[in-house]
Amino acid sequence: MNPIIESLRGTLVVSCQAYPGEPMRDPRTMAQVAAAVVAGGAAAVRAQGIADIRQVVATVDVPVIGLWKDGDDGVFITPTLDHAVAVAEAGAHVVALDGTRRPRPDGRTLAQTVAGLRERADALVMADCGSLDDALAAQDAGVDILGTTLSGYSGERPRTDGPDLELVDQLVASCTLPVMVEGRVHTPAQAAEALAHGAFAVCVGTAITHPTTITGWFADALVR
Repeated sequence: MNPIIESLRGTLVVSCQAYPGEPMRDPRTMAQVAAAVVAGGAAAVRAQGIADIRQVVATVDVPVIGLWKDGDDGVFITPTLDHAVAVAEAGAHVVALDGTRRPRPDGRTLAQTVAGLRERADALVMADCGSLDDALAAQDAGVDILGTTLSGYSGERPRTDGPDLELVDQLVASCTLPVMVEGRVHTPAQAAEALAHGAFAVCVGTAITHPTTITGWFADALVR
């Protein structure tokens, strides 16, 4: 197994992202957040956008999973080969991309995208999947890591309140690649439960690095 992937076995990955228009939407801020989560024990960081990836890679000494969100509907997580190459060239050790079976904006299949990336850059590939069929197709396409990131968002599975553990069970039973649980992991107990279901690693974002949402959880709990 690749040493970068092996270093993630049984660990916490933290996604450090802020959205357009938010106060923390600045690459330097995201790099500081990344440094803070690494100090707290994160084994890797997930970063979005070319500027953020470059800043985070320069700041932390753990693997960086990079992606580029372009758009807000359909396939928008590193949607094309050009996006994937740019993410790799920004320094990401792992390129995360949409791993669903939906049409991609540049007309390439996932397999063609992975092959093209391998020809132009030295980076691992994580497929953000929404279902078992996505994961099986992504595995056949030659990716290195399977993520549950798009479960509940691609239209194939219902959106669970917490991580989609049923999908985790399916992927662990049917796929040979490492499975990273990502999406709606809101508590340490849920993260531990995901590992107990056979996940290789767990990625947490909002519950650690998005103070606006976290504050909203507390504020809503106080409304009577």
